[in-house]
Amino acid sequence: MFKIFIGIDISKDSFSVSTVDLNGNVCFSLSASMDSSGFSELYKAIISSCNVLSSVIVGMESSGCYHINLFSFLSNKGIKTIIINPLLISNFSKLSLRKTKTDRKDALTIARFLLVHKNQIEQFSSSQDIIELRDIAREREYLCNLIASTKNEIKRLLQLLFPELESICNVFTRTMLNFLMKFPSARTIRESKSHLIAKALESSCQGRKISVSVETIIKTAQSSVASTNIAKEIILRGKISTLLHLMERLNEITELLSSYCQSIMLEDLQILTSIDGIDTTTAATFLAEVGKIDNFQSHKKLIAYAGIDPSVYQSGKFEGKSKISKRGNRHFRRVIYIITVNVIRVNHVFRAYFLRRRNEGLPFRKAVMTTAHKLLRTIFAMLSHKSYFRVKKHSL
Repeated sequence: MFKIFIGIDISKDSFSVSTVDLNGNVCFSLSASMDSSGFSELYKAIISSCNVLSSVIVGMESSGCYHINLFSFLSNKGIKTIIINPLLISNFSKLSLRKTKTDRKDALTIARFLLVHKNQIEQFSSSQDIIELRDIAREREYLCNLIASTKNEIKRLLQLLFPELESICNVFTRTMLNFLMKFPSARTIRESKSHLIAKALESSCQGRKISVSVETIIKTAQSSVASTNIAKEIILRGKISTLLHLMERLNEITELLSSYCQSIMLEDLQILTSIDGIDTTTAATFLAEVGKIDNFQSHKKLIAYAGIDPSVYQSGKFEGKSKISKRGNRHFRRVIYIITVNVIRVNHVFRAYFLRRRNEGLPFRKAVMTTAHKLLRTIFAMLSHKSYFRVKKHSL
């Protein structure tokens, strides 16, 4: 039973602390620097207010990377510390009519939020293992975004240097990327001897199958309308080098995500991957964002956490268009969309449901979101009851 509720508002260089007891009375407040002396000052204040650390609960908002060190410090000291979604604190603060905003007031708001929700604390908490898994999953998402951005930049450069190349092959295979490092434009191909081009292509494939012949590349380069721009060729080589590095890093982080998830949530991972269309990577990302399914009272809470719950504006006779709220976890919403699209593609049960909703007149994205709702309801039931996906006969 928690008796002391501590709220911490964190910034880059400092943090503010406010504490309330079971009656809502303020016990102590302080401001300290984000360093070892500030952490020690906070720990001493906690010890002086309550000798039994098991009766203390600390809450802080997720603030980029700034909260992590303090979170780790308190957790290692045996103090129950949880990370709270800033949106929940923002909505809770609106219950007050006063619009004053200071760091200390924000800390007090977090402390009172903990007091009000003391019986649902576990719904807001995440273990250190889940937090680390989430860090890995979000690093992978970041790398995917960087790779997509770099590919777009490469495409723009090729539109100047060799615009016809995309029509005869996939320029983003490792074979073609390695080849373009040596011959980054139609000009360099035209000005080189055919046997050198063939040797470069052969060495670039590294045993992989070549999807386009040397003759086709040379013939296309000779008739190309590409511009001559040596500076852009140098830039393209740099972009390709960056992309190859990012792809290598993505493979490493993907393997780490899979192995780490298997070590801490193997059963849940196996349950999710029993659904055709959900692979180990997307399942691990899903679990990284959700954590324990016990944190959610119902599938509706899980849907709201993803931010794909319906949001309707209605006043009097006016009723606005229905759309998703987008108020939940954007990382979770992204992986849900990816999973749903993949499941629709290969899983006949969910594909049939998707097609039925399309036939009823729903636009593509709305039909996908409706299918995502059905998928989340199914996943919630499976994880709650520790059961694997089985197709009922009447679903066939």
